Parts: sequence; C-alpha cells; structure tokens
Amino acid sequence: MSRYYDDLETRSADGRAAALARDLPQVIARALSAPGMAAHLGAVEAGQINSRAALARLPVLRKSDLGAAQKAQAPFGGLTSKPAHAFAHIFQSPGPIYEPGDISHDWWRMGRFLHACGVGQGDIVQNCFGYHLTPAGMIFESGARAVGAAVLPAGTGQTELQVRAAVDIGTTVYSGTPDYLKIILDKAEEMGERLGITRAAVGGGALFPSLRKEYADRGIQCLQCYATADLGNIAYESEAMEGMILDEGVIVEIVRPGTGDPVPDGEVGEVVVTTLNPDYPLVRFATGDLSAIMAGTSPCGRTNQRIKGWMGRADQTTKIKGMFVRPEQVAAFVAAHPEVGRARVIATRDGEMDVMTVQIETEASDPARFNGGVVEALKMKGVIELVAPGSLPNDGKVIDDLRKYD
Repeated sequence: MSRYYDDLETRSADGRAAALARDLPQVIARALSAPGMAAHLGAVEAGQINSRAALARLPVLRKSDLGAAQKAQAPFGGLTSKPAHAFAHIFQSPGPIYEPGDISHDWWRMGRFLHACGVGQGDIVQNCFGYHLTPAGMIFESGARAVGAAVLPAGTGQTELQVRAAVDIGTTVYSGTPDYLKIILDKAEEMGERLGITRAAVGGGALFPSLRKEYADRGIQCLQCYATADLGNIAYESEAMEGMILDEGVIVEIVRPGTGDPVPDGEVGEVVVTTLNPDYPLVRFATGDLSAIMAGTSPCGRTNQRIKGWMGRADQTTKIKGMFVRPEQVAAFVAAHPEVGRARVIATRDGEMDVMTVQIETEASDPARFNGGVVEALKMKGVIELVAPGSLPNDGKVIDDLRKYD
C-alpha cells in the first residue's frame, strides 16, 4: 500500500495556495447556480473570490439557515447544484435536516481517512455506523469502496450477531463510534470468541485517551476523523496522532464565535468550512464546533494544515436576568470599540440574582467608559472588569456560564 492516498497530501504551501486560487472561483460559480445559495451570497462575482481573504468577506451559512431554507424550498433549500431526483440518496438527520448523497467515487472523501488508517484491498470493514435515514453508514461505506475494502453493513445494535459475523467473515477493520467497539470486544470475550480486528476508524463521538489505550493494549490501532452529514470528511488523524489533518477537499477557517471573522492561527474559534463538492457546494458553512489551527505540519509527511480536534461548541447563547445574550452581541461590542481586543461575558449568581460580568481586554483604565457600549450591545448593565491584552483564556469562549443548576 502506498503511504499516501494521492499526491495532494504532500503538496507545498505554494502549490496548495495556487490550487485554491484556481478552484475556489469555480466552487463559488457552482454555488451561485443553486438559487438558495445565490440568494444567501448576494451580489458576488465568482472570479474575484480567489483567496482566503476574499472568501472571508462572504456571509456565513449556519445550520439554522439550512433548516429555514429547506422549509421554504424542500428538500435541500435550493442549495444543491442539481435537483433532488438526480442524487442517489436523500438522507434525514435530526431537525429534520435533509442531506443529499451520491455513489460517485468517494463522494464524501472518506477514503483518504481510511487509507491513513491502513485500510485497503484485502480488508473487511465491519461498518457499525447507522444506515437508517442518516448518512453515516453510507459515508464510511463509500470510503471503504474507494480504498478497495469489502464492507459488512452492520449498523448498530445486536451485539451478539455483530460478534458472530466478525468471527465468521474475518472482519479486520471496525468503523463506528469510538465506544461501540469496546462493547463488541467485551461481548466477544464473554462468548469466548477472539476477533481479528486490528484497526478501527471511528468518528461521531469523543475518543478518550483511556479508550484508545485500551484498544492499543488489545492490538488495535484506533484513529478518528471529524466529519459531518452536510460536509463529509473535514479532518482526520494519521498514524502520527498529532492533531487532525485537514482534508484536501475542503477549505477550513477558524472564526470568532458569533462572527465570520477569522482568528489568528492558534486561537480557538468556530470551525467554518467551504466544501469543494460541486453537487453540494456549501460556502462558509458554520459547524458550531470549536477548534484551533496547529502550528507546523504532521510528522507523517502530510503537509496540509492541522486542527486540534473538537474543543467544544461555539453556540454559547445563555439567558441572564431573563434576557438572551448571544456571541454575536459580544462581537458587536468588540467591533464598536477599537481599543478593545477581546471580551468575555461571565454569568454568575449573587444569592438569587443573576450577575453579568464583562471582562474586557484593553489598555484603557476607566471601566465606566464602556458602560454605555455594554448596555447598547448586551441590552443590560453589567459589572465591567478591565484586563490586560492577551490575558483572557484561549478557549474560544465569549460567554461563560458559571451558574450551578443542580
């Protein structure tokens, strides 16, 4: 097996930038052919969107926008470049949100991750992602086909039958959520069976270090990916297990929660993805997940940027004194005050009363100068604390609810 899935994985930074400048205008043009996306993007000249800086000027598309668009124009909200009947599959995720799917080669780009896991011809993948309505099962199956592996479409549940099948057919690879493999392995021990699984390709949940170590102790290498039903594969681990390498078919930005403004590399923010999929060209789709760009490149030799993996949720909306406070309101306050670097709202209790404290990174010395701006942006008064520039935690939080609810 070749070490890399294709030559794209080892491109130089200049080569990757040149490809982005070539491909991004085509993606935007394709997106503008979809009426829903055209309405969302507004008056955009596709040829001028040929860099990350130009891309960052376009509006962010949120999951809530997707749901609203689909209700207005079923089933895909006018966001696909071909009609619903032209896709091989139509899926339904909770919401409900509908996603298209196709069977053309590696449509969700999952083969790159499975190749990094060492999966290929001669392997049998026991695919324990769900096949009912939601797309996860087909996402991983398409990746297995792309690398030449056979698939047992096992789905979830019926653990004894899962063990029986794994023994009878000689399963070598598990794909599914991180924790379900342990259930299968424990059931196999209970049944007195020994499985031949040596690799696991997981997603859809947290892979805790203790669980990964348990699999390693059982002779199973377990790697994880970061994928969504809308976007397919976004990032994945290699054998180096140092961060998650960005997929070659997406453009990832890390933005300040509540805005579409990219943050400096290393700072935690919301993951926003533009996919190069011509059939479903989502542009600046906000995942709602927090992560950060890592410095350098992976020791495995793949040269694309890496992210630190899932670091929490970006939607930190909370209710204080009966009023919702949203990340975009905090962002509006910062934008209105050039002398402010970052700000953070902290919700606490004093007896039976809510307290809102606004921590502000600034070199200013008089908290009172921000009273009016806080009320204007957040619609209520708060305690203002001035802190030194760069002193707020780098955790992506702009609203931190410290109240106890138990």
